[in-house]
Amino acid sequence: MTEATDSPAVRTEERDGVFVITIDRPQARNAVDGATARELAAALDELDAREDLLVGILTGAEGVFSAGMDLKAFARGDTPVIEGRGFGGITRAEIKTPLIAAVEGYALGGGTEMALACDMIVAARNATFGQTEVHYGIVPPEGGMVRLPERIPRNIALELLLTGDPLSAERAEQLGLVNHLTEPGEALTQALELAHRVAQNAPLAIAAIKRVVNERTAFRDADALRDQDLYVEPVLTSLDAMEGARAFAEKRSPHWQGR
Repeated sequence: MTEATDSPAVRTEERDGVFVITIDRPQARNAVDGATARELAAALDELDAREDLLVGILTGAEGVFSAGMDLKAFARGDTPVIEGRGFGGITRAEIKTPLIAAVEGYALGGGTEMALACDMIVAARNATFGQTEVHYGIVPPEGGMVRLPERIPRNIALELLLTGDPLSAERAEQLGLVNHLTEPGEALTQALELAHRVAQNAPLAIAAIKRVVNERTAFRDADALRDQDLYVEPVLTSLDAMEGARAFAEKRSPHWQGR
Protein backbone atom coordinates (compact mmCIF):
# COMPACT_ATOMS: atom_id res chain seq x y z
CA MET A 1 0.00 0.00 0.00
CA THR A 2 1.29 3.46 -0.92
CA GLU A 3 0.05 6.68 0.60
CA ALA A 4 1.29 10.09 -0.49
CA THR A 5 0.90 13.57 0.90
CA ASP A 6 1.88 16.85 -0.71
CA SER A 7 3.19 20.14 0.69
CA PRO A 8 4.65 23.17 -1.10
CA ALA A 9 8.31 22.12 -0.99
CA VAL A 10 8.42 18.60 0.45
CA ARG A 11 6.59 15.42 -0.52
CA THR A 12 6.37 12.28 1.59
CA GLU A 13 5.43 8.77 0.56
CA GLU A 14 5.15 5.48 2.45
CA ARG A 15 6.35 2.26 0.85
CA ASP A 16 5.99 -0.82 3.06
CA GLY A 17 7.54 0.66 6.18
CA VAL A 18 9.90 2.96 4.32
CA PHE A 19 9.25 6.70 4.43
CA VAL A 20 10.45 8.57 1.33
CA ILE A 21 11.00 12.30 1.85
CA THR A 22 11.43 14.27 -1.37
CA ILE A 23 12.61 17.87 -1.64
CA ASP A 24 10.41 19.23 -4.42
CA ARG A 25 11.72 22.62 -5.56
CA PRO A 26 13.08 21.73 -9.01
CA GLN A 27 12.80 25.34 -10.15
CA ALA A 28 15.54 26.12 -7.58
CA ARG A 29 17.45 22.83 -8.06
CA ASN A 30 15.89 21.77 -4.75
CA ALA A 31 17.80 24.44 -2.83
CA VAL A 32 16.57 24.80 0.74
CA ASP A 33 14.97 27.96 2.12
CA GLY A 34 13.36 28.49 5.52
CA ALA A 35 9.99 27.05 4.57
CA THR A 36 11.57 23.94 3.06
CA ALA A 37 13.67 23.42 6.18
CA ARG A 38 10.59 23.54 8.38
CA GLU A 39 8.78 21.03 6.17
CA LEU A 40 11.78 18.70 6.21
CA ALA A 41 11.91 18.92 10.00
CA ALA A 42 8.23 18.04 10.22
CA ALA A 43 8.69 15.05 7.91
CA LEU A 44 11.66 13.77 9.93
CA ASP A 45 9.66 14.16 13.14
CA GLU A 46 6.90 12.04 11.61
CA LEU A 47 9.46 9.42 10.61
CA ASP A 48 10.73 9.14 14.18
CA ALA A 49 7.30 9.32 15.81
CA ARG A 50 5.69 6.43 13.95
CA GLU A 51 6.50 2.87 14.95
CA ASP A 52 5.39 1.52 11.57
CA LEU A 53 8.11 3.48 9.74
CA LEU A 54 11.41 1.61 10.08
CA VAL A 55 13.66 3.39 7.56
CA GLY A 56 13.66 6.79 5.90
CA ILE A 57 14.98 7.93 2.52
CA LEU A 58 15.86 11.53 1.70
CA THR A 59 15.95 12.45 -1.98
CA GLY A 60 15.27 15.28 -4.42
CA ALA A 61 12.80 15.72 -7.26
CA GLU A 62 13.53 15.67 -10.99
CA GLY A 63 17.07 14.34 -10.98
CA VAL A 64 18.66 16.71 -8.46
CA PHE A 65 19.28 16.01 -4.76
CA SER A 66 19.82 19.60 -3.58
CA ALA A 67 21.93 22.58 -4.59
CA GLY A 68 22.19 23.45 -0.90
CA MET A 69 21.20 26.75 0.63
CA ASP A 70 18.90 28.99 -1.39
CA LEU A 71 21.36 31.88 -1.73
CA LYS A 72 18.74 34.20 -3.19
CA ALA A 73 16.59 33.65 -0.12
CA PHE A 74 19.65 34.04 2.11
CA ALA A 75 20.41 37.40 0.49
CA ARG A 76 16.87 38.48 1.50
CA GLY A 77 17.53 37.48 5.11
CA ASP A 78 15.78 34.09 4.99
CA THR A 79 17.61 31.20 6.67
CA PRO A 80 17.29 27.43 6.11
CA VAL A 81 18.79 26.73 9.55
CA ILE A 82 16.47 25.69 12.39
CA GLU A 83 17.61 26.28 15.95
CA GLY A 84 18.79 23.01 17.49
CA ARG A 85 18.25 21.09 14.25
CA GLY A 86 20.65 22.75 11.83
CA PHE A 87 20.48 23.13 8.06
CA GLY A 88 17.29 21.76 6.52
CA GLY A 89 16.15 20.66 9.98
CA ILE A 90 18.45 17.65 9.71
CA THR A 91 22.18 18.36 10.05
CA ARG A 92 22.13 18.76 13.85
CA ALA A 93 19.02 16.74 14.61
CA GLU A 94 19.21 13.44 16.49
CA ILE A 95 17.21 11.16 14.21
CA LYS A 96 16.51 7.73 15.70
CA THR A 97 15.41 6.01 12.51
CA PRO A 98 17.98 4.85 9.93
CA LEU A 99 18.10 7.35 7.07
CA ILE A 100 19.41 6.81 3.54
CA ALA A 101 20.26 9.59 1.07
CA ALA A 102 19.29 8.79 -2.54
CA VAL A 103 21.35 11.21 -4.61
CA GLU A 104 20.89 12.10 -8.26
CA GLY A 105 22.56 15.07 -9.92
CA TYR A 106 23.84 17.88 -7.72
CA ALA A 107 24.30 17.57 -3.95
CA LEU A 108 26.23 20.78 -3.34
CA GLY A 109 26.98 22.82 -0.23
CA GLY A 110 24.19 22.15 2.22
CA GLY A 111 23.07 19.35 -0.10
CA THR A 112 26.27 17.46 0.67
CA GLU A 113 25.83 18.25 4.37
CA MET A 114 22.31 16.81 4.34
CA ALA A 115 23.64 13.66 2.67
CA LEU A 116 26.39 13.45 5.30
CA ALA A 117 23.72 13.69 8.01
CA CYS A 118 22.17 10.48 6.65
CA ASP A 119 23.44 7.07 7.72
CA MET A 120 24.03 5.72 4.22
CA ILE A 121 24.29 7.18 0.73
CA VAL A 122 23.15 5.68 -2.57
CA ALA A 123 24.20 7.76 -5.57
CA ALA A 124 23.71 7.68 -9.31
CA ARG A 125 26.85 7.84 -11.43
CA ASN A 126 25.89 11.34 -12.56
CA ALA A 127 25.73 12.65 -8.98
CA THR A 128 28.10 15.40 -7.90
CA PHE A 129 28.99 16.27 -4.31
CA GLY A 130 30.79 19.39 -3.22
CA GLN A 131 31.29 21.86 -0.39
CA THR A 132 31.25 24.93 -2.59
CA GLU A 133 30.70 27.49 0.21
CA VAL A 134 34.22 28.91 -0.04
CA HIS A 135 33.29 30.31 -3.47
CA TYR A 136 30.63 32.47 -1.83
CA GLY A 137 32.61 33.80 1.13
CA ILE A 138 31.19 31.35 3.65
CA VAL A 139 32.05 27.93 5.10
CA PRO A 140 30.11 24.64 5.50
CA PRO A 141 29.11 24.86 9.19
CA GLU A 142 26.49 22.11 9.20
CA GLY A 143 28.67 19.03 9.04
CA GLY A 144 30.92 19.59 6.06
CA MET A 145 33.98 20.49 8.13
CA VAL A 146 33.24 17.90 10.81
CA ARG A 147 31.78 14.86 9.04
CA LEU A 148 33.54 14.91 5.68
CA PRO A 149 37.05 14.40 7.19
CA GLU A 150 35.62 11.45 9.14
CA ARG A 151 34.09 9.80 6.07
CA ILE A 152 37.01 10.21 3.66
CA PRO A 153 40.79 10.79 4.11
CA ARG A 154 41.50 14.07 5.88
CA ASN A 155 43.81 15.43 3.18
CA ILE A 156 41.22 14.79 0.46
CA ALA A 157 38.53 16.41 2.59
CA LEU A 158 40.72 19.48 3.12
CA GLU A 159 41.35 19.81 -0.61
CA LEU A 160 37.62 19.68 -1.32
CA LEU A 161 36.78 22.14 1.46
CA LEU A 162 39.52 24.65 0.60
CA THR A 163 39.02 24.60 -3.18
CA GLY A 164 35.27 24.08 -3.36
CA ASP A 165 35.97 21.57 -6.13
CA PRO A 166 33.27 19.00 -7.00
CA LEU A 167 33.48 15.33 -6.05
CA SER A 168 32.08 12.85 -8.55
CA ALA A 169 29.91 9.99 -7.36
CA GLU A 170 32.38 7.42 -8.66
CA ARG A 171 35.27 9.04 -6.77
CA ALA A 172 33.04 9.34 -3.68
CA GLU A 173 32.30 5.62 -3.88
CA GLN A 174 36.02 4.84 -4.16
CA LEU A 175 36.69 6.95 -1.06
CA GLY A 176 33.94 5.16 0.90
CA LEU A 177 31.52 8.07 1.10
CA VAL A 178 28.92 6.33 -1.09
CA ASN A 179 27.56 2.87 -0.23
CA HIS A 180 26.17 1.98 -3.65
CA LEU A 181 26.47 3.42 -7.17
CA THR A 182 23.62 3.15 -9.65
CA GLU A 183 22.88 4.20 -13.17
CA PRO A 184 21.24 7.65 -13.53
CA GLY A 185 17.60 7.56 -12.52
CA GLU A 186 18.02 4.47 -10.33
CA ALA A 187 19.24 5.93 -7.02
CA LEU A 188 15.84 5.89 -5.35
CA THR A 189 15.13 2.35 -6.55
CA GLN A 190 18.42 1.11 -5.11
CA ALA A 191 17.86 3.07 -1.89
CA LEU A 192 14.44 1.45 -1.52
CA GLU A 193 15.96 -2.00 -2.02
CA LEU A 194 18.55 -1.25 0.66
CA ALA A 195 15.90 0.23 2.97
CA HIS A 196 13.70 -2.84 2.65
CA ARG A 197 16.66 -5.11 3.45
CA VAL A 198 17.09 -3.13 6.66
CA ALA A 199 13.34 -2.94 7.42
CA GLN A 200 12.89 -6.73 7.26
CA ASN A 201 14.94 -7.06 10.45
CA ALA A 202 13.82 -6.72 14.08
CA PRO A 203 12.84 -3.12 14.97
CA LEU A 204 14.49 -3.21 18.41
CA ALA A 205 17.74 -4.48 16.92
CA ILE A 206 17.70 -1.80 14.22
CA ALA A 207 17.12 0.93 16.80
CA ALA A 208 19.86 -0.38 19.10
CA ILE A 209 22.44 -0.60 16.31
CA LYS A 210 21.86 2.98 15.19
CA ARG A 211 21.90 4.27 18.78
CA VAL A 212 25.19 2.56 19.62
CA VAL A 213 26.87 3.77 16.43
CA ASN A 214 25.58 7.30 17.00
CA GLU A 215 26.89 7.36 20.54
CA ARG A 216 30.37 6.86 19.12
CA THR A 217 30.05 9.26 16.18
CA ALA A 218 27.05 11.56 15.89
CA PHE A 219 27.07 12.62 19.53
CA ARG A 220 30.75 13.52 19.23
CA ASP A 221 29.87 15.39 16.05
CA ALA A 222 27.40 17.48 18.03
CA ASP A 223 30.19 18.65 20.33
CA ALA A 224 32.45 19.40 17.36
CA LEU A 225 29.71 21.36 15.62
CA ARG A 226 29.20 23.49 18.72
CA ASP A 227 32.94 24.09 19.06
CA GLN A 228 33.33 25.13 15.44
CA ASP A 229 30.60 27.76 15.75
CA LEU A 230 33.05 30.07 17.54
CA TYR A 231 35.05 30.26 14.30
CA VAL A 232 32.15 30.06 11.90
CA GLU A 233 29.89 32.86 13.14
CA PRO A 234 32.29 35.73 12.19
CA VAL A 235 32.52 34.29 8.68
CA LEU A 236 28.78 33.85 8.15
CA THR A 237 28.06 37.39 9.39
CA SER A 238 30.88 39.03 7.41
CA LEU A 239 30.58 41.53 4.57
CA ASP A 240 32.16 38.91 2.31
CA ALA A 241 29.34 36.47 3.09
CA MET A 242 26.73 38.95 1.97
CA GLU A 243 28.82 39.86 -1.06
CA GLY A 244 29.04 36.19 -2.05
CA ALA A 245 25.26 35.81 -1.92
CA ARG A 246 24.67 39.04 -3.85
CA ALA A 247 27.23 38.08 -6.48
CA PHE A 248 25.50 34.74 -6.97
CA ALA A 249 22.08 36.39 -7.26
CA GLU A 250 23.45 38.99 -9.70
CA LYS A 251 25.45 36.39 -11.69
CA ARG A 252 28.79 38.16 -11.35
CA SER A 253 32.17 37.52 -9.74
CA PRO A 254 32.42 38.49 -6.07
CA HIS A 255 34.69 41.27 -4.83
CA TRP A 256 36.22 40.06 -1.55
CA GLN A 257 37.22 42.53 1.17
CA GLY A 258 38.42 40.13 3.84
CA ARG A 259 35.96 41.47 6.37
